[in-house]
Amino acid sequence: MTHTASPSAPASRVASDLAAARHVLEAEAAALTRMSADLDAEFSRALDLIEGRVIASEHGRVIVSGMGKSGHIGRKISATLASTGTPSFFVHPGEASHGDLGMITRQDALILLSKSGETAELADLIAYSRRFAIPLIAITERRDSALGKAADVILALPVNGEACPLGLAPTTSTTATLAIGDAVAVALLERRGFSATDFKVFHPGGKLGQRLLKVRELMHAAPEVPLIGLDAPMGEALIVMSAKSFGCVGIVDDAGLLAGIITDGDLRRHMAPDLLERPAAQVMTRTPRTVGPDSLAAEALGIMNDRKITSLFVVADGRPVGLVHMHDCLRAGVS
Repeated sequence: MTHTASPSAPASRVASDLAAARHVLEAEAAALTRMSADLDAEFSRALDLIEGRVIASEHGRVIVSGMGKSGHIGRKISATLASTGTPSFFVHPGEASHGDLGMITRQDALILLSKSGETAELADLIAYSRRFAIPLIAITERRDSALGKAADVILALPVNGEACPLGLAPTTSTTATLAIGDAVAVALLERRGFSATDFKVFHPGGKLGQRLLKVRELMHAAPEVPLIGLDAPMGEALIVMSAKSFGCVGIVDDAGLLAGIITDGDLRRHMAPDLLERPAAQVMTRTPRTVGPDSLAAEALGIMNDRKITSLFVVADGRPVGLVHMHDCLRAGVS
């Protein structure tokens, strides 16, 4: 059975489609540019409220809420906060009015989302925050709205209108709301010096978790690490290399510091009738490239690729504490 390819869309339709798409993208980009230019000390005040109440207490959370499309955006903002070290969860405003207000404590801070600031479903959340002096951050377009007047801090959305030709479907406003939420999460992250190591704690799975694996999580530790002393004969080096199966052996001095390494390549370069009687110190490559146990596995893999080697000694304070092999990284999905 043969299939006939669908005819291409008329050029006029393509032009119309591209024009519509570009209008949306340009309108939303303009809104973000304007919002960036309008940022002021209120943004820093919002961070102070969250840091002073949520982070300082060690038990508080940022509670995010919004209705409809704002609710969908709110869930993402809450997820971004939580994944970057600021405890957070989303509360649906309807459920809040039917018992979920009990999930919000005096150690928390609220971020409420509403373009108009008049979303009726947020009324109970607003009243609850005022009754129990819970900090309230509003993300809204209207400062003079019910939400804006009640809030401790307003992160104002630009009054640009929606990108939708009817001016009705939330487009520009939801993009702006999401962006300011991301800005809050990242600014808090930078205030606390949140590191890639911290980030991995909240992202153990998937490709991101693989990229953030540490060397210590993959390395072979004693007694698997092939090591001999400086004065050990090359016959012993060969025995250890064969037994450990890493294609190398580390040479340590009397203080236990890594002095050098012998690889298959070193054996070929020093091949001679008296090789097995020579001390390891005469054959080894001095000051080999190493990696620390808290380095990212991706960094170790990068070193091995650059140096065209298959293994690295893991060193702490000059002493070999492990060995990581390229195959260990690849098996863990590090790339």
